[in-house]
Parts: sequence; C-alpha cells; structure tokens
Amino acid sequence: MSTVKYTPRLAEKYKKEVVPALMKKFGYSTIMQAPKLEKICINRGVNGAVTDKKLVEVAVDELSNITGQKAVTTQSKKDISNFKLRKNMPIGARVTLRGERMFEFLDRLVSTALPRVRDFKGINEKSFDGRGNYTLGITEQIIFPEIDIDKVNKITGMDITFVTTANTNEEAYELLKELGMPFRNMRKDS
Repeated sequence: MSTVKYTPRLAEKYKKEVVPALMKKFGYSTIMQAPKLEKICINRGVNGAVTDKKLVEVAVDELSNITGQKAVTTQSKKDISNFKLRKNMPIGARVTLRGERMFEFLDRLVSTALPRVRDFKGINEKSFDGRGNYTLGITEQIIFPEIDIDKVNKITGMDITFVTTANTNEEAYELLKELGMPFRNMRKDS
C-alpha cells in the first residue's frame, strides 16, 4: 500500500516555478541561495482587553480558526497606569505558522481573503523592513471565510508578518510576488 504525501499547492509552486524564476532574475548559482519563506507570524492586539478578559479569549479562538493552529495569548511587558495596565495582563493573541500550514494560510489569504476586502486595489509594496521581511496590516478579521459574521461582536484587525531568508527588500518583494501576493503598483523593473 503506497501512501502519497500531501504537499500544499504553493509549496509545489515554490519548488517548480518560483525558485527557477528567482535564480534567473538574481543570477544565483545554486537553488540554496534562492530566498524562501521561513514563517508567517500573525499578531493581534485586543482593544479593551484590560476591562474585559473575554475579548482576549475571543481573539485567540478567531486566530485559531483562521490559521488552523492554536493561538496563544500575549502578556503586557510593563505597568502603564494611564491605561490601567499591569504587568503580565493578557492583551492580545499571536500565532506563528511554518511548513505546510504556512503555505496553506498564504494560499487562502491570497486567493480568498484579500479579494474580499472592500475596494481592494492590491497591498502596499512599501512595508518591507530592510531585512527581507514584509508586514501586512488587515483592518477586518471578517475577510476570512472561517469567521462567522453573525457571531462577531467587534470588528478588529491584525498584523501578518512574512519572514523570509532574503537579504534585501528587492529579493523579498520578488519572492512574495512570485508566490502570488497582489502588490498594488507592480514595480517597473519586473
């Protein structure tokens, strides 16, 4: 009996199409030089978590539903009296995706979630950090099909960071563009 190992669609595309395209564009001598997507970190701060602890639990559940992996709560690092915040209070949720789940999440984000954004014209290509990482801010969690709109009592956003092995912004831009990220103004040099 043979078992067929499942490979996400984007992981297959990365090996067969993205790596050869990056090697041709940047003149890499081996496939090991081609940048790859290491992980996707999703972070969500919860407004009003100081007064209502249930909001953090809802955020953790929603992130877990969206990503297919259990999210964890984030704690405050110090006391801030103006915000009635004490050290180690739960104030948000986060999850880090790697491997198959990372490619599956990216596929769902690009093909179903982002097109559901109102007046979507593409994502901003200026959010690179200089070290080959890209952060995307999403204002509404209801763009994900895993979220039941009827059960949402508060619309909140999240930050999604794509961590790559690229050394420059240009390499990371090309990697994410080849993986299907819909950048707003495609650069003229590509």
